[in-house]
Amino acid sequence: MIRRKPLKALFYLCLLIVLLLIGYKIYLDFFEPDYEAVHTEQIDRIHQALDDSDQYSFAVVGNINNSVGVFERKIIPMLNGADVDFVISAGNAVSSGGEDKYRALYRTMSQLQVPYLLTFGDNEFSNFGSFRFYEHYGPYFYSFRTGDSLFVFLDATGKTPYRWQLRWLSDLMRQDESQHRFVFIGEPLRHVDQDTLFDDEDEYLQNPRFRDGLIDLFQQYNVDAVFSANLPFYAEQQAHGTRYIVTGGAGGLVLNNDTSFYHFVRVDVGKDGVSTTLERLNIGQHPVFKQLESFWFFIHSLFYVGYVNFILILGILGLVAIKLYSLIFVDRDYYPDFDLDPTPWREKQLRVAMFTNNYLPFIGGVPLSIERLRQGLEALAHQVRIVAPRYRDQANNEPHVVRVPSLVSLGAQREFRIANIFLPRIRQAIRTFKPDIIHVHHPFWLGSLGLWMARRLKVPAVYTYHTRLEHYAHFVPLPGLIFRNLISHALIKHFANKCDGVIVPTYSAEEYLRMIGVKSLAFVQPTGIEFDRFQSVSDADVEALREKLGIRDDEHVFVSVSRLSTEKNIDFMIEAIAGLKEQTDRPFRFLMIGDGHERERLQGKIDDLGLTDVFMLIGAVPPDDMATYYKAGDTFLFASVSETQGMVILEAMAAGLPVVAVRSSGIDDVVREGHNGFKTPKNLERWRQAVQRIMDDEALHRELADNALAFARDFSIDHFARDVENIYATVLADYHKRREE
Repeated sequence: MIRRKPLKALFYLCLLIVLLLIGYKIYLDFFEPDYEAVHTEQIDRIHQALDDSDQYSFAVVGNINNSVGVFERKIIPMLNGADVDFVISAGNAVSSGGEDKYRALYRTMSQLQVPYLLTFGDNEFSNFGSFRFYEHYGPYFYSFRTGDSLFVFLDATGKTPYRWQLRWLSDLMRQDESQHRFVFIGEPLRHVDQDTLFDDEDEYLQNPRFRDGLIDLFQQYNVDAVFSANLPFYAEQQAHGTRYIVTGGAGGLVLNNDTSFYHFVRVDVGKDGVSTTLERLNIGQHPVFKQLESFWFFIHSLFYVGYVNFILILGILGLVAIKLYSLIFVDRDYYPDFDLDPTPWREKQLRVAMFTNNYLPFIGGVPLSIERLRQGLEALAHQVRIVAPRYRDQANNEPHVVRVPSLVSLGAQREFRIANIFLPRIRQAIRTFKPDIIHVHHPFWLGSLGLWMARRLKVPAVYTYHTRLEHYAHFVPLPGLIFRNLISHALIKHFANKCDGVIVPTYSAEEYLRMIGVKSLAFVQPTGIEFDRFQSVSDADVEALREKLGIRDDEHVFVSVSRLSTEKNIDFMIEAIAGLKEQTDRPFRFLMIGDGHERERLQGKIDDLGLTDVFMLIGAVPPDDMATYYKAGDTFLFASVSETQGMVILEAMAAGLPVVAVRSSGIDDVVREGHNGFKTPKNLERWRQAVQRIMDDEALHRELADNALAFARDFSIDHFARDVENIYATVLADYHKRREE
């Protein structure tokens, strides 16, 4: 608890920062003005005030560097009270040339009550700032006349060729008849004879031809003063009647000592000539406040850039907030909650709503599993409602089903239906039913609607992981590798973690979910089978079916049950059976039960390999007749690697059939090697050898068949329904306990 409280406070602090930044962003976007060609407006103001005047004053500042705490809050009020007519920055008004810094400077300078002008310096040029300076303020070098004085601004950064500036300046001064001339250039021309930490050679104008040419012009045309920045102190020199003044104390890196201090330069122009006065400012800023100012300006400037940085910083803070939330509020007891008491829920007659993307009369593992669960739960006096797509040949009397019309049907035989989940009557039907728990069987579409309904109705949601989605990439209108290797796993993880419990049919399926990051309660529960139905099939029915199919008594009958679809790996079995036919003289028959969009292609392959007499595509078989078809066989063969359980394998075992299958996640927990069948890698020759071995060795076949029957006995629908009932009770107890905390 000692650790929890500071973390909780930190979480709420982070959340508060996010909300404040959102509000600040709204302020910046809707209340901060836009601006362009600022110098034009400022010079117009100077002309209006001074064109007819023969005396005026102006202030020169250098190295503002976007200082909020010093320049904006302290120096600007002093300038506003200094009775000057305008203010000029000698360079480095911004800390860098980013858009954020320019916008911050504009806001700062807008607090001046007099016009202002900027010199294009090193900081204005950095970070692609030349474009922004030109867009927001104007040319890098320019001039104007007012009050019988010429003001010249030069570019020392190298952005403008120095020869062009020298020619332009020479022509300008040759034609100028002003009484006074002032020049502003960001980098000092003459070295300052002071012992200071900042007097570095790089801070001066580096081009000797440009420097010497300027000094000659200043001497030739009697320039009164040249102002520069770039150094954080004040210095003044005179050469040939021209004052060379360095001023860099407007808010940048100032030490506040005898050499480096805050200041500005006041220039008075009158009938008696030009006078310059150093205005030293008694400003001190505590280091802590200076750091806070830097942090504030960082935040301020970030949000000036626009939505990119805004989304970035907000996303980072959001992630931090979510991470902190998970660390603080989500318990991390990785052991089961042994204090849960599901007994009250076991004793209650539950109302269970199920959502599935396919259901009877569509024949498949998921619909059969759902139907068996429904029968088992209703036998235990629970009520069930199933939300499922509508089919053309569905039963007429289905009080337990809410049928949903389809928007789109997919597949060659239109076997996959995209139901219209937007119909209000679906939601109304479930609200009227008032479920205690919602059971979803797919991680998308109707499954997503079921999860949404669970949240709206404040009941827990349970998800059964039936299907390995990565093996169904051929049905998805996306690049196969992207869906198989990324989207399918992310979809299952995201959906399962939103559910309150996940049912998996095998331990290997549970291991897969844990590996992809599923953290919800997980329960290993194989799907039930109608074990008793298989035992009730009469020998007469089996003989009649074998006779109908033309199967002789001496033929070994292989059975497989699967949808005829790409992910079921039926081509593998056809090719292996072709090899078996070549390797053995013993007669056999292969009954492939099921239908699907691949039927025509598979039949063509069977014909091409000369297997028409042994490999039969039976097609779809009514569920009530399936037990007889299983019993008509001797061995069950399976090659699909897309199963989570392989329910048909358990059904085959309930009919007393040993199994030969390709090893995969849904098979590994059901087929016990050498006990109730064989499982091989996805290798044609090894799979064929296992099939031939089980066919040729009658004693081995009898032993495996007996073991298969005994193994399947534990998977009856009664056991299945009672186990799921216990799962529901556990999830309900956990859900309501968490809601009470």
